[in-house]
Amino acid sequence: MHVITDTEFGHFQRFIYDAAGISLSPGKKALVSGRLAKRLQARQLQSFSDYFKLLKGGDAGEVQMAVDLLTTNETYFFREPKHFELLRALAQQHRGRGQPLRVWSAACSSGEEPYSIAMVLADVIGETGWELIGSDISTRVLERSRLGHYPLERTRHIPPSYLKRFCLRGVGEQDGTLLVERSLRQKVQFRQINLNEPLPHTQPFDVIFLRNVMIYFNAETKRQVVARIVAQLKPGGYFLIGHSESLNDISNAVVPVAPSIYRKP
Repeated sequence: MHVITDTEFGHFQRFIYDAAGISLSPGKKALVSGRLAKRLQARQLQSFSDYFKLLKGGDAGEVQMAVDLLTTNETYFFREPKHFELLRALAQQHRGRGQPLRVWSAACSSGEEPYSIAMVLADVIGETGWELIGSDISTRVLERSRLGHYPLERTRHIPPSYLKRFCLRGVGEQDGTLLVERSLRQKVQFRQINLNEPLPHTQPFDVIFLRNVMIYFNAETKRQVVARIVAQLKPGGYFLIGHSESLNDISNAVVPVAPSIYRKP
């Protein structure tokens, strides 16, 4: 059993901060040890210091593996329902317009958020007339997102009509699971994007979800990330954050319209 020292934990705190802007508290020491121990075993290394040296040596595949393991992913379908009520209202307003409604689910984890968004947009607008990007820093969760395959217990917040219309229930070996219907999966573009770096050039968005992510950033990183993301929002567009989060002292580029809901003037 490998034991991580305080010095070694400090190395990995700096590593994930530099890679993803994530600030790991001292209370995360056991999490870091548990998640990285399997990589020490796989690479036949004797200590966490040896693994850190491997990462610093420039093995891009191993660096991505470590980032995947150290980024926390917790989400579920239709989390924070008020946001989806707003999305439905915006989609109804947008229906029939020439330009597609563009939505970005940033830090989308394993895909439950973008598929929730997609169900609302498909229901209100139809198969065309909207574009949706889901992004995350972790290639591992993006692979799961593209599959759209989930345990049934993760889907209990999906409205029954949406379950019937947009999801397939597994049978036989797939009993106890649910698959998002193919045509809806194909409407979501999943991309690897590191919010702690300059963002790729794209057309501006009408709505951006960045929920329950800033809790992992320090104040300066929050300011930088929000500034980058809000720059991608159309004037009049909406920026949605987690209910436990706030933009106080973080950004004045958007104005609050309701708790956790902001609008760009």
